[in-house]
Amino acid sequence: MTGLSFDVSHLLAGALVLVSFMLLYQTRLYALLNVFAFQAVVLSLSVAWQAYVQDAPHLYITAAIAFLFKALIIPIAMHRIIARLGIERDVENVVGIGPTMLAGLALVALSIVVMLRIASEADVLAREDLAFALSVILLGLLMMVVRRNAVSMVVGFMSLENGLILAAGAKGMPLVVEISVAFSVLVAFTVIGVFLFRIRDRFDTVDAQALDRFQGDRQ
Repeated sequence: MTGLSFDVSHLLAGALVLVSFMLLYQTRLYALLNVFAFQAVVLSLSVAWQAYVQDAPHLYITAAIAFLFKALIIPIAMHRIIARLGIERDVENVVGIGPTMLAGLALVALSIVVMLRIASEADVLAREDLAFALSVILLGLLMMVVRRNAVSMVVGFMSLENGLILAAGAKGMPLVVEISVAFSVLVAFTVIGVFLFRIRDRFDTVDAQALDRFQGDRQ
């Protein structure tokens, strides 16, 4: 592998981690969805580059699926869901932005330390890309924990799955596995969309904290 191929792979994988931090920083739903679409574009470029570097044509299909569903279809659908439900546009966090970003940095450091030790026998590119992928996964989990709005939790879940796709690209998983993961996410998104409508109709809100208060009132 040439130095250029190695550098570009790291640039794209690192950019995916950076965009994950941008997702954590957003305070408006539409901006959050736009950044998620941008993350999907970066993911598609990263997987397509891995296809070129590894000479694995099936990864081009994975990149195309990620771009089609995650950069186009899902963000457009989420915009329409927000508009139709009349959901509050502001995103509220359980904790402040500062502590959230510090927690994200700690998770990235943990990912690098853990993955570099666990995958010490793998080739350098795969090992470091897996570290980036684990960082994206943990940052997606962090978003699901610190956000109160159900829509932003859904975005966190899909961002987490972007990390799984990045890991699949780094290891060159079989196409059937990658397609199964992609369509599983699409099905999960459809189910989540239905539940968002049901929650909004039943409780007149998608704020997780408000739903917790309602549960306490019922008890």
